Amino acid sequence: MSIPFNYNLRNLAVRKTTSIMTAVGIALTVTVLLAILALLQGLRVTLSSSGDPLSVIVLRRGSESELVSNISRAQFQDLKFMPGIARGRDGQPLASLEIVTAINLAATGKPQGTNITVRGLSPAGIEMRNGIRISSGKWFAAGRRELVAGQSVAARFADAQIGKRVHFLRGDWEIVGVMDAGHGAQASEIWGDLNQLSSDLGRADVLSSMLVRAVDAAAAKALVTDIGADQRLNVSAIPEKEFFELQTRSAAPIRYTGMFIALIMGIGSSFAAMNTMYAAVARRAREIGTLRVLGFPRGSILFSFFLESVLLSALGGLVGCALVLPLNGLTTQVGSGNFTEMAFAFHVTPEIMLAGIALAVLLGCAGGFMPALAASNKDILSALRGA
Repeated sequence: MSIPFNYNLRNLAVRKTTSIMTAVGIALTVTVLLAILALLQGLRVTLSSSGDPLSVIVLRRGSESELVSNISRAQFQDLKFMPGIARGRDGQPLASLEIVTAINLAATGKPQGTNITVRGLSPAGIEMRNGIRISSGKWFAAGRRELVAGQSVAARFADAQIGKRVHFLRGDWEIVGVMDAGHGAQASEIWGDLNQLSSDLGRADVLSSMLVRAVDAAAAKALVTDIGADQRLNVSAIPEKEFFELQTRSAAPIRYTGMFIALIMGIGSSFAAMNTMYAAVARRAREIGTLRVLGFPRGSILFSFFLESVLLSALGGLVGCALVLPLNGLTTQVGSGNFTEMAFAFHVTPEIMLAGIALAVLLGCAGGFMPALAASNKDILSALRGA
């Protein structure tokens, strides 16, 4: 014979103060965990949408960042005609020699400024990045100090608006357009003409990286192998998708710190649930004795008290999900591999919320089993006496 489910709901309602306090503690634990998971999911979405499976990035051997890499024009000429590289609309190899630097822009709340990636590239480099388009203004012109800002940069920095001028290197650069890069990392970059930028940097012959497009997946894999095996060039190649996935390492401190905090809070919440249920067992000793006299077996009492703990924790999990929902779509920033800032949005997905509720239920199980066992093991006479 099992104890009716309404009995558990009534007891939670009667002990509303302690129930609310325990549920809030569990909710805060779930909120912290879900916020970290949503941040990491947002970073994954941004980086996974940034690379193309057929594109390969070439860097100086040993370099992990474009900012510290060197690729010469001579190396570019040797590499661009390798077998397996696709051709563009003009019949030329889809290969883009690029230069990367960083500039400091003042942002709201950050008067000291923030480092933003500036990329110099050719029309081929724009063609190779599918899905990126001008949302307002126009593309930069060759040989001129003109820049196009990613939509995230334009939204966060007043100096990155169309018509504004940014002074760096040897002169003033005019913002002439804003590009829509979707969720990609390119939304956090500023683009300009390769030759003009390399000239201003005094690096006309030694640039940063090279991007090539393969004809198919097999050719992309072969290009990575062949480029890396050419000792004469002293360069390494990495699939663009993999290159961006490696950038998630910048969020590792956030992930580990958040998980540690969630773990500590989870232990505390579990003990809070345990204390709540132990107090309930102590207060309801006569009630437990009455249930035993009425014929309810020990197993039913154990399950009933265990179920109360799980219900209480599940309520906390639902509250935690509600608390984290306002973060969905909220934009934040993290350092990228180029020692600059990359913007991305929190992504609260159904899977993440289910993980939060599962954590809450797990905390309820951990905190509720021992008190439930103590309730089921009470002697009938001792329980009726309130002991």
